[in-house]
Amino acid sequence: MQFQVGRHHSKFSISRFQNLLLDAAREPKLRNTKIMEKTLLNCMGLVSDLKEDQVPDSLAYAPVFQILTGTNALKPGQQLHAHLTLRGLYPDAYLGAKIIAMYASCGDLQSAQRVFDNISIHNSLTFNALIRGYSQYGYPHTTLQLLHQMHGQNTPLDNFTFPFALKACSELSAIWTGKCLHSRSLQTGLEFDIYVGTSLVDMYVKCGEISYARRLFDVMPIRDVSSWNALIGGYMKHGEISMAEELFGRNSNKNIISWTAMISGYTQNGLGNKALALFDEMVKVDSEAKPNWVTVVSVLPACAHFSALEQGVRIHNYVKSVGFDKNSLVQTALAAMYAKCGSLSDARRCFDQIREIDKGVIAWNTMITAYASHGRGQEAIKTFENMVRARLRPDEFTFTALLSGCSHSGLVDQGLWYFEQMTSTHNVKPRMEHYACVVDLLGRAGRLVDAKQLIEGMEIHPGPSIWGALLSACKTHKNLEIAEIAARQLFVSEPENSGNYVLLSNMYAEVGKWDEVNKLRALLKDQGLKKNPGCSWTEINGKSHVFYGGDMSHPQAREIYMLLDDLPKKIKEAGYIPDTSFVLHDVSEEEKEYYLNAHSEKLAIAFGLLNTSPGTVLRVTKNLRICGDCHTATKFISRIYAREIIVRDLNRFHHFKDGFCSCGDYW
Repeated sequence: MQFQVGRHHSKFSISRFQNLLLDAAREPKLRNTKIMEKTLLNCMGLVSDLKEDQVPDSLAYAPVFQILTGTNALKPGQQLHAHLTLRGLYPDAYLGAKIIAMYASCGDLQSAQRVFDNISIHNSLTFNALIRGYSQYGYPHTTLQLLHQMHGQNTPLDNFTFPFALKACSELSAIWTGKCLHSRSLQTGLEFDIYVGTSLVDMYVKCGEISYARRLFDVMPIRDVSSWNALIGGYMKHGEISMAEELFGRNSNKNIISWTAMISGYTQNGLGNKALALFDEMVKVDSEAKPNWVTVVSVLPACAHFSALEQGVRIHNYVKSVGFDKNSLVQTALAAMYAKCGSLSDARRCFDQIREIDKGVIAWNTMITAYASHGRGQEAIKTFENMVRARLRPDEFTFTALLSGCSHSGLVDQGLWYFEQMTSTHNVKPRMEHYACVVDLLGRAGRLVDAKQLIEGMEIHPGPSIWGALLSACKTHKNLEIAEIAARQLFVSEPENSGNYVLLSNMYAEVGKWDEVNKLRALLKDQGLKKNPGCSWTEINGKSHVFYGGDMSHPQAREIYMLLDDLPKKIKEAGYIPDTSFVLHDVSEEEKEYYLNAHSEKLAIAFGLLNTSPGTVLRVTKNLRICGDCHTATKFISRIYAREIIVRDLNRFHHFKDGFCSCGDYW
């Protein structure tokens, strides 16, 4: 479109002026360009040649400002506003609201506020324009201050005011103000306006008042999909899965947000299998609600949790088929998924496919965490240094991953140096998790006294993670004296955690202090606590199979135990010696060997050997730390069966191959 605007038009009416401005503002090719600015300037320049009865009044400019709103065309908007001012035209409330909205939509809230302050008489339009701007750009306090000002001037609230004010209440968890707004909506008859009602439901959900949200939802005469989604998301956030499922089933107008809310909720509540099943259903359903990049990012952690690599690969293929693989957040989520499923090379490939300009702190943190969890401390350090060279500022999560990587790799000096660099160079104040990493770093290296002294000199009060790291290190290095100190602290700070009682009990059992063992077991029983059972799982042909210690419930239990009965003889011939110290019962050696053979990770490995072809990599995940005997046995199994076996335990990954483990027996 060409705009030929000269100074010699014989007939240049107000409507012609307005139409030219509107055409310039509407033309997509001209937005945010010098051509658009020039066209507007030419139009505005003609005003000086017009006769007095032809000169446009201020209202002629209003539609142009409205078109400019939302186009991010700040400079043309500024020029048009300046033109008004030079002509001595000062905006009334109607035009002022349009100008405020234009500035606010471009993020220039300071100019929007100045225009607002220069208007002598305000109405709902001017207040709403400014409230919307502050609300959209994350200024909830200012939003509510404007609301109070609006109330003080007896300016009526309308259906445009309530949604943005309620959004501010949600962000501040200002439930009392939210309830006051609810009362005002009743007084004005707007409670059941579709936008106001939905905003009220959302506010109650986000402020934790799910019962209020449900009561309001149930009496709403008209509900849009947003009100359904707000309540479904609220139930998922509060762990009320059945209520969310009931609403999701009743909702006949599901959209992409409905499906994603359910998938994300399942993932966050540890129901990864349901998340994956719903994702598959969503892909197959013949509707417009196909997974978007947010859905993909929501479901990938479910694959990671279950180490469901095959399902993760299938989702990755879907991502590539629809073009989401260019999205940096999707690639970051894929990298995290592959890392947690034990495929570090695939994780690195996803990370490398992110454009350098799009690699933010989260992407770098994901890769550092990946290397750390796989015991690749030097690679974690190298990645950290590359991040710093890319001029990105490390945050507290970066240092948690980095220090963890140093700890799992025995890089004590490097870990201590980076701990000091946190504050001196990067201005990151150490938090509880950082101290826990350093205690773990020192503890794994056997420097228990140094770890204890670090705790005693901490600037913050040591929490359970600190004492837990020390107790675990004491177990590894068999230091009962310091273990008792750590355990006493843990019994007070987290009395409900049965693992602490079990760990100390195990240490007593190792040295034959059965009276102390019985006391702790009695204490567990008196407090109604139960030991967290060992559990392992593996994915075969896209399906997860779960095993508990001594489990006989699996359909292939007979074949699994037959293989395990024969296994000790094979690996003993190769040099394996059972470490019965990991059986903490006062029973015979023969019985201890039997108990060792039924550990959950051995059951999962045996199942994998039975159901995969030779050469297939076996991947097993355990909810607790792998025991020393299983670690030793798995090294021999990897050599005898010529298999690579990847075990992810509570703390890290172990890559077993040719009789060796990637951890170097340091974990």
